[in-house]
This record gives sequence, C-alpha cells and structure tokens, in this order.
Amino acid sequence: MNWDQIEGNWKQLKGNVKEQWGKLTDDHIDTIAGKRDQLAGKIQESYGISKEEAEKQISEWEKKQKS
Repeated sequence: MNWDQIEGNWKQLKGNVKEQWGKLTDDHIDTIAGKRDQLAGKIQESYGISKEEAEKQISEWEKKQKS
C-alpha cells in the first residue's frame, strides 16, 4: 500500500497505527490525519527516538499493510 492509499484509508488504518504505536493518543492520530511527516513527528515525540528511527518504523509498518 503506498502512502496515498494509506492517507485515503486513514480512518480504517487508525486501529493498526494505535496497535503499532500504543503511546499515540486518539488526539494524536486524529491530528496526524494520514500525513506521514506528522506521524513521524508524533512517534519521535512520544517515544523519544530520532527522525531516522521513526521513518524506519513507518516504512516497516507501511510494508505490512495490505495493498
């Protein structure tokens, strides 16, 4: 699934995001609204990791999503 599809299906994918990154609140997930850079920022902030690590986690998560 490419990022355009993820953004378009964000409402359906919210649960998967919450499962992967449990520290993200519903408010965070609503604010992210499918924007990859927003997701990376919230992961960095919530988990205290680097931007590179957040991007790596997002890429791995993205690959797991069904196309």
